[in-house]
Parts: sequence; structure tokens; C-alpha cells
Amino acid sequence: GMAIAERLLAGRFNSDERRLVNHRTYVIASDGDLMEGVASEAASLAGHLGLGRLVVLYDDNKITIDGSTTLSFTEDVAARFEAYDWHVVRDVDGHDASAVERAIRAANTVSERPSLIQCLTHIGHGAPTKQDSETSHGAPLGPAEVAGAKRAMGWPDAPTFHIPEAVLALFSSAMERGRGAHAAWRTALENTDAATRTRFLAQLARDTPAAVLEALPTFEPGQQIATRKASGTVLNALVQRDPRLVGGSADLAESNGTHLKGFRAIQRDAFGADCRTFNFGVREHGMGALLNGLSLHGGFRPFGATFLIFSDYMRPSVRLAALMHQPVVYVFTHDSVFLGEDGPTHQPVEQAMSLRLIPNLYVVRPADATETAGAWRLALERSHGPTALLLTRQNLPVLATTSSEGVSRGGYVVRDTEGPPDVILMATGSEVSLAVAAAERLTVKARVVSLPCWERFFEQTADYRESVLPSRITARVAVEAGRSFGWERLIGDRGHCHGIDRFGASAPAGRIAKELGFTPEALVATVQRYLDAHR
Repeated sequence: GMAIAERLLAGRFNSDERRLVNHRTYVIASDGDLMEGVASEAASLAGHLGLGRLVVLYDDNKITIDGSTTLSFTEDVAARFEAYDWHVVRDVDGHDASAVERAIRAANTVSERPSLIQCLTHIGHGAPTKQDSETSHGAPLGPAEVAGAKRAMGWPDAPTFHIPEAVLALFSSAMERGRGAHAAWRTALENTDAATRTRFLAQLARDTPAAVLEALPTFEPGQQIATRKASGTVLNALVQRDPRLVGGSADLAESNGTHLKGFRAIQRDAFGADCRTFNFGVREHGMGALLNGLSLHGGFRPFGATFLIFSDYMRPSVRLAALMHQPVVYVFTHDSVFLGEDGPTHQPVEQAMSLRLIPNLYVVRPADATETAGAWRLALERSHGPTALLLTRQNLPVLATTSSEGVSRGGYVVRDTEGPPDVILMATGSEVSLAVAAAERLTVKARVVSLPCWERFFEQTADYRESVLPSRITARVAVEAGRSFGWERLIGDRGHCHGIDRFGASAPAGRIAKELGFTPEALVATVQRYLDAHR
């Protein structure tokens, strides 16, 4: 991901700007690293895109935690990377600094392909009995083995770390070179013309300019529009004003609504300013990792899209984005059992709630097109964490009372009553309009609350949360087409959640809604039974 960011960044700036960002990325990877599926996904895409600035030093010691790699890993890694269209240097002595340097210099001459340097090494090098053994993988060698290794390498048997004068001098000179390089970079930046410098620094900023957010479209109440389609409309408006927005879909661009009109896809020979879309292929985990790299590099607000059910494949990357406070945006569409005939394998029921478990991740499930615009605003206003947008396949009515401002607070009232309500209906996403329809048919006074982003709502003041969900109103019904587990935090001990605590079924969305009780008539009956018991 970092290498892709660098290649794309250099390609998108003009020749004056390019000298400010021209550099390579070197990665050290072990046998275990290259076994991982995400490494294969990333390496395949890097080879396809011809990312010549990426050099991977493969620490091939043939040991993992459980023992020899022959237990599970006997493939020809170099041949695999050659098949990925990488430049590969085989069988370099990893303990020979001169040999490694020659391989790196050779790799640096390759401009159109990433490079893999296979460094043959010995784990626990020099240890009398633990060299080439898994026992030296993650545990201290112990005094005897350390002493033996020092003797084998001709190293002083000092009680503390020994730093040779030559090494200290080398690192000190590197610091001086770094200071000089940084000063030269600052000078180059200051001497660049004002327009270029302003554009460059604006691209690196994490804050989204007000002019970008002013491009957010509005939607007329009464329209019927799927939130995935509304998201596509919003994204295409934003991308025209925000050059930092770059991303794509894991082979589902049309379904996810992430096709960017007027922009070309990023390819081996296409890294220009008019190239803003990645074709990630069927590589959800690799996509998530690449988005993190783009964000960490700076200069981008990356987004990636797939079906919500496939968020399971990229969960480690999502978790790391949250852990690293990276403002990545995930567009997760087909957000419930109402996607229909694909059946339970593709119908998410636990994914929304499981994503809410990740600290520092905003999970936003908008009720309609208006809230979808608000969700994008919320995502772009975040600078220290990722945001997941959970969007529908099916059309939803644009409600007259939803608002972008309400989304920015995480939860708000979309239908109120004269005087205190008898019951509070709360919902997210497609179930908000269902709750409104049910409230209008109930014979009791029902407040409806939209809770598009729990994380944001719980960040609000206690007074605001009390104004939306008064503690004195204990009659509460939550409605969400997913697992009910977790809603007790909002409905309390005396509330009821109408959810889906089972896997879905293959049927048209309307049939599923009827069978699972997600129609206005069924919800009215559910609320009335609850109120009868609540009294």
C-alpha cells in the first residue's frame, strides 16, 4: 500500500512537485509474512501495477514458530513472485552485506517492476545449539547461547550493548545527511511557486476544506433511492472538488456505487491526475491494507468498497486503521437480509454489530439519501479514525425530517409527539422509515429516533443524549435488521429489540420483510404486544 501511494503521488504531481516526493520503499519480510494471504493479494496487485519503487528483502531462514517451514510451506517463493511479474534476485547470502547491497543496487535500476531479493539467512546466527532452530524465534537465547554467538562472530563479550566506533560514526553521519536532505527539501518547497506549494500542502492536510463539503448534494423528500446509489451521487460530487479522494472497489464498483465519472482507472501506465480509481480485484484484505498505506503516506483520503458481508475478509485491516487513527472510508453496501435472493451466505446479520465492537471505528448506517450525504460529511470531517458506511441495495424513501446535522450528532429525533411520548422507537438504516410508518399507525404517542452512528451519539453530552432518549421513558423498542445483541445499551432492561437473531433466507426482499416481521403492520403488532406486557 505504501509503495502504491508513493508511485501514485509522484505520478499525480507535476515535475516541480515530483522532486519533493521521489523515493523508494524497502520492506523486510519473513517466511511467515509471505505465507499470509494478504501478502499474496498485495504482491499480485503490485506486480500488475508495475510498482518499481517497491523492494522487498525476503529473510528466508526457513523457520517459523512451530519449526521448519517444511511443515507447511514448500513452495518456490521466488518463482511465485516471478509469476506476479516481479524482478527477483535469488539466493543472496543474507549475512554478506556486500552481496545484499549489490542486489539492492540492481533492484534500484528496475523501474517498471517491484523487486524481491531472496536473502538466505540463519535464524539465531552463531548460537552454538539454537542456530536454525525455532527455539530462537521468539524467546531469549540465554547467556550461554549469547556468549557463544558473540564468540562465533568475533564480537566483544561486553555485559552491555557494544557499539563499534565505526558503526556510531556511520549512524551519526546518516543523521547529518538526513538533516541536510530535510533542509534541502524545505528549501525546494519554499522555492516552488506559490500555487504549486499551496496545492501540495493542501493535499497533505487531513482537514477537509469547507469548499469540498459545500459540494454535498441534497435530495428531495419523497424520492425512492437506495443509499448505495445516493452514496455514488455524493462521492462523484465530492471527488470533483477534493483531489485527495482516491479509491475503488473489490470488483464490485457498479454494485457499490463507487464508479467515478470522468476519471480513469489507475493502471501500470496510468498514474496521472485524471486517474483516481483502483480496480482492486477480488482482494478485500489487500484492498484494506492498501488503503491504510495510502492514508499513512499522507496526501490522500482513501476509500474502498465491497459488500458488507465481505467486511469479514478485511477486518484485520479495518482494525489496524482504527488502531492507527487513519481516516479511511469503507463503503459497505448490500447491508442486510433485504438484498434478497443471494441468500444467507451473502446476507449480513452480525456484521454491523461486530464492526461496532472495534474501538475508534465510526459505523454509520444512514436512513435515506439525506443521511447518506451526512454520513460522507461525518467521514470526511474525521481526521483520526476510519468510518464504515453501511448502505442498502433496496430503494428507501427520502424522509422530510432526516438531516445531515442529525448524522453529525450520531442520533436525533425524526418524529416527535405533542407532549411526552408513550414509547420511543429507535432504528438505523432502512428500518428508520419502517419505524416512522409504524409510529403513524400506532394509537399511542410514539417518538422515532434515528441512530445512524452509535459511536458519535455516545460522544455527545449527557444532556443531549437525555434530550433524545429521556431516561424517564422506559418503553423503548429498537428496530434493526440484524443481531439484537448490543441494543440493550440503548433500550435498557425494560426495552425490546426487534432484530434478526438467525441467518437470512433466499427470497425477494419483500417476502423476507414479511416473513421476518419487518413491515409496518407487523411492527405495529410487535410494539403493541410489547406495550401490553410493559404495563
